[in-house]
Amino acid sequence: MENLESTLKQVSARIFQAGGIDRPLVTKRRSRMCVAIRANRRSLLPGGVVLDTSSSGATYFMEPREAIELNNQEVRLMNSERLEEQAIMSLLTAETAQSERQIKYLLDRVLEVDLAFARAAHARWMNGVCPNFIAEGYENLENNALSVDIDGIKHPLLLESSLRKFSDFNKSSSSLSSDQESGITNSRIVSGAFSFPVPVDIKIGHEVKVVVISGPNTGGKTASMKTLGLASLMSKAGMYLPAENNPRFPWFDLVLADIGDHQSLEQSLSTFSGHISRINKILDVASENSLVLLDEIGSGTDPSEGVALSASILQYLKDRVKLAVVTTHYADLTCLKEKDARFENAAMEFSLESLQPTYRILWGSMGESNALTIAESIGFDRKIIERAKSWVKKLTPEKMPKLNSVLYQSLVEERDRLETQEKRVVSLHSDVMKIYHEILNEAEDLDGREAALKAKETQQIQQELEVVKTEIDAIVEEFGNQLRTTSRDQFNSLLKESESTIASIVEALQPSNDVEVEGSFHTPQLGEQVLVKGLGSKLATVVEAPADDNTVLVQYGKIRVRANTSSIKAPSDGKDAMSLVPLSRRKGWRTKNLKNLRSLSETRKDEEIPFGPAVQTSKNTIDLRGMRVGEATHHVSMAINERGSNSVLFIIHGMGTGVLKERVIQLLRDHPRIAKFEQESPMNYGCTIAYIK
Repeated sequence: MENLESTLKQVSARIFQAGGIDRPLVTKRRSRMCVAIRANRRSLLPGGVVLDTSSSGATYFMEPREAIELNNQEVRLMNSERLEEQAIMSLLTAETAQSERQIKYLLDRVLEVDLAFARAAHARWMNGVCPNFIAEGYENLENNALSVDIDGIKHPLLLESSLRKFSDFNKSSSSLSSDQESGITNSRIVSGAFSFPVPVDIKIGHEVKVVVISGPNTGGKTASMKTLGLASLMSKAGMYLPAENNPRFPWFDLVLADIGDHQSLEQSLSTFSGHISRINKILDVASENSLVLLDEIGSGTDPSEGVALSASILQYLKDRVKLAVVTTHYADLTCLKEKDARFENAAMEFSLESLQPTYRILWGSMGESNALTIAESIGFDRKIIERAKSWVKKLTPEKMPKLNSVLYQSLVEERDRLETQEKRVVSLHSDVMKIYHEILNEAEDLDGREAALKAKETQQIQQELEVVKTEIDAIVEEFGNQLRTTSRDQFNSLLKESESTIASIVEALQPSNDVEVEGSFHTPQLGEQVLVKGLGSKLATVVEAPADDNTVLVQYGKIRVRANTSSIKAPSDGKDAMSLVPLSRRKGWRTKNLKNLRSLSETRKDEEIPFGPAVQTSKNTIDLRGMRVGEATHHVSMAINERGSNSVLFIIHGMGTGVLKERVIQLLRDHPRIAKFEQESPMNYGCTIAYIK
């Protein structure tokens, strides 16, 4: 092929150079390689063979003489290659045929694995649960009194359509904008997707053989019966169920159903004929382990004969099948339970307030058809409805008091109330467990953390003591040096200043003055923040006023606890503000005091040095309005220590209750750097002026 292509390219280039074609072209015609040439220049290829022409006839596709033998060789080799491929494929096919049994076995195993993955994916998609089969010879009446026990199962086919719509919505919603209107629409779609279909509970005792479901039209009788049949088939196929908790039911060898209208013009079957023929086939094949589902048994004929035939069929089924579930509008069939314990009644709930079915099954109850109520709700003439009600009273006078009794309504209300209480109890239990785990996490390794904190505090105290000893030694040394250069009449002032400096260091290390007196405690107010001893003196918030038993409810984070008022105290105020100041800031104060002591000799030389002008600016003003007492004390102390010698400080404390003002005055009166201070005046309302040494 390489030789052929090289030869044809050379020929095509030669034709192009001779003006026989617009551009060199090598192509394939009739499975042979050739070149293109103008029809009127074919003489350029003497001995060439014309394989094809263009649609206009102006271009010939010719096989040059030099390429004929190469093309023939390529065709021979292609045929040989094809024969060799067929031989190899025949050999592989023969070897594969010899392993037919092993390949089919592997194919079956792959199919099983693929089916298992499909079932698992389906179960995960609909959030299913694993069903349990009740073993044969099941007789435990105390703990397992139900042969069919399914909680909150949803119709699988209806659920799949709902989940499919929900998944399509998730894909489309990712491209939508997040404005308020689309958010409302999204929440409605999501809530609708999870509320449909309505889950039902199926509870059937192990001695029950026939269940008669009655209730209104479109109330969910047939759908509930289909759900039971589909659940049985899905479980036999190894599929999970769209239910809650742990579904349990027996193994049914056959699921035999007569659901829908089976009339046929071709077979001359009416509604009743098709119905009965179907039941006849079911009775022929049913066994003692079968599940039989009959929809609207005995319908399509005279009511009296239909009731008689239906009752006879049910009596026959109770002795020959594992379980039979039938739906009916015949009230007489619900009376079979009174004569035989192997019969059970169930009714589809209907809300008389909304005139809509709730699709819930009331086990052990007899349901009304509510045909007149439904007809009235869709707009039937009132006269027709009233006339029909009077006929009902004449036909069944003895049944009306029973169906409409106050007792039945009260039982329904009591059931709803108990269900509501159950939900509240479950929610409360969940909250209690959350709080329990939070407290458990907080208390975990409490001893270890306490030991670590004690070790850390001990180390800090030792470091602080070393610093204080160093500072006091420096003060004493400085005092000795100044004694040599200070005049005799200034000894007392120098001694007092040194004592004041050392006293300020000692005061900074003093513990809180807020000592709790035995027998007295703080009375907390609603919304106040307090320190609770039981919580490790943590700052908690009062959420309930103190009770008569001297207890109060406080909240710390998510934890609420009731504590005794004797274990509660108010947060630290200005009395122990010094103890709340960090160690680094206290060092700063002591350093400033030491600098003041070192400059004492220069200051004492002129006791009457005038202070700066008492002109208020932003730099010499501190505003305490809105602060607590402890916070204000800290800010005032910091401001005094930061001011230079012979300066003025304007302290704005406002009026209010006067507590802040009294604390400021007390602090200025006791502070060693304050020479004097002027309280507020008409010119400085709510402001105190401090003169700093």
